[in-house]
Amino acid sequence: MNAWGPIRALLAAVLLATAAACARPAAAREHDRTIVVTIHFSHFHPSHVEVSRGETVRFVIRNTDPIPHEFIVGPEAVQRIHEEGTEAFHPPRPGELSIPAGSSRTTVYTFGRRGLLFGCHLPGHYAYGMRGSISVM
Repeated sequence: MNAWGPIRALLAAVLLATAAACARPAAAREHDRTIVVTIHFSHFHPSHVEVSRGETVRFVIRNTDPIPHEFIVGPEAVQRIHEEGTEAFHPPRPGELSIPAGSSRTTVYTFGRRGLLFGCHLPGHYAYGMRGSISVM
């Protein structure tokens, strides 16, 4: 067994916990505004959003594709962990969810840091370009 395996798992857990700490869970009605993101042909529309530091955004993710996708918000390190990870389904957490084919899901996220991305990490999707950026002003 590779000696780095347990260390990588611990590092991944710490990075995911840190990302979760940056997002304050909020009730569905406690948000400053709503941003609708549509998934079509394995791309996010819009692929870039701007938010204010401290703003709580309700994301409505609409998957128009005949295949499932996911929506993961976080810095590049979190995106890398999900890209290398094996979590096939995401329970509802702020900024992380799975969206079945032809359906919509909602997540609420409070922004406290700059340089965030969103992406889908089902096999091959992120490499295909299924990602977007978030500017925190």
